Amino acid sequence: MLLEICANSYESAINAQIAGAHRIEICSELSVGGITPSVGLLEKISKEILIPVHVLIRPRSGNFCYSESEFEQMKTDILICKKLGFQGIVSGVLTKNHEIEIDIEKTKQLIDLSKPLKFTFHRAFDLTVNPKKAVQILQNLGVDRILTSGTKEKASDGIDLLIELKKITQNKLIILPASGINKDNVTLFKNAGFEEIHTSASKIIPTEKNIFFDKTTQTVSDIETIKKILKLINNV
Repeated sequence: MLLEICANSYESAINAQIAGAHRIEICSELSVGGITPSVGLLEKISKEILIPVHVLIRPRSGNFCYSESEFEQMKTDILICKKLGFQGIVSGVLTKNHEIEIDIEKTKQLIDLSKPLKFTFHRAFDLTVNPKKAVQILQNLGVDRILTSGTKEKASDGIDLLIELKKITQNKLIILPASGINKDNVTLFKNAGFEEIHTSASKIIPTEKNIFFDKTTQTVSDIETIKKILKLINNV
């Protein structure tokens, strides 16, 4: 089983590499679900991280329906990632319809632009009204994997749908379980036959609170936590 660490900073990425993680998804601002990292962070990661890195392309927090200017920004960011030599893109677009679905045209553009990099459709998937239909659409579009919690807050609660989605794909793409995966439940996904899992494996960074800025908790991916998860999935 492959372990992907969702790293929210340079320190998190370095910790993931030191601990022995197999791959990193790099992003910023995990407290809002992640957004595209700065160019400065991407340049530093591209020079110093030796394991495969996939980059989240999401221009802002909130929904996954983007204006034309936001969509152009996403495409520019993908080109930067290709130039810097990353191995994958994590992104996707949803429709503005009453029933939320995959925006096929825009997602296809992102997939095509990302080639030859791997393409993961991110957890916007969990907002679709018909995930079984959505997984078939994404399979036809040629995505390499889907990051999903099985439409639940925690992947452990969505395990039944995750298993069903895996069966639907017939291993033509990878279902990548995410959200709330830790040392206490990781064997659930290993025993269910999933090839990969995704977690931040993070700990809280103690900080002093102040009255001027938000009180969002700061976290960092933790070396020892990652090692414990790796030990469990490797049966060491």
